[in-house]
Amino acid sequence: MKLVYLVIAILALTSSVASAYDPSPLQDFCVALNDTKLGGMYKHFLYHMVFVNGKLCKDPKLVKAEDFFKHVDAGNTTNPLGAQVTPVFVDQLPGLNTLGISLARVDFAPKGLNSPHTHPRGTEILIVLEGTLYVGFVTSNQDKNRLFTKVLNKGDVFVFPIGLIHFQLNVGYGNAVAIAALSSQNPGTITIANALFKANPPISPQVLTKAFQVDKSVIDLLEKQFNW
Repeated sequence: MKLVYLVIAILALTSSVASAYDPSPLQDFCVALNDTKLGGMYKHFLYHMVFVNGKLCKDPKLVKAEDFFKHVDAGNTTNPLGAQVTPVFVDQLPGLNTLGISLARVDFAPKGLNSPHTHPRGTEILIVLEGTLYVGFVTSNQDKNRLFTKVLNKGDVFVFPIGLIHFQLNVGYGNAVAIAALSSQNPGTITIANALFKANPPISPQVLTKAFQVDKSVIDLLEKQFNW
């Protein structure tokens, strides 16, 4: 009897793990349908549906090569961080729907930073196309917040485990370019500084001053810095 319970527990665990990630496709492709192009009662009906995961499929007979294609230009790095991430997730490339992958191009000016962030729904693997990057990730509290870092050059690859805070800094003297592949069609991005200091509505200063052990004037200054 104990063996039966053990088997049931293992099956429950494996099924829950499988459902925690993007669903596997049951057809050749499921190009995401852009419901903004729909009209009438059908559009009204869609807006009142609850979508648990993924997007509706376009009629396969109407699918074309352009649904699987996107050109990605270099990002504009003239911002305070000196870096620009150009995502190619399912919202930008409908053909990714149900395929469980996506990517992003990251452009860096000299000393540019892709600031600490997480992808709650995807592991990231990064390859450097040009330049030199200092990259790293921090483990969870359970693992005592260990920092793993590496300096990457052209052709080098580094993996950031799902959900962990990570970053990339251009430590070279010229521009840098990297491509990040992710294990989800919509991995999501939470930029730590933005989440804390650009929350809408703002997080109570009482929370932030206590968390960072600083005066309210410091929190006020940080919030102003992120108004750009």
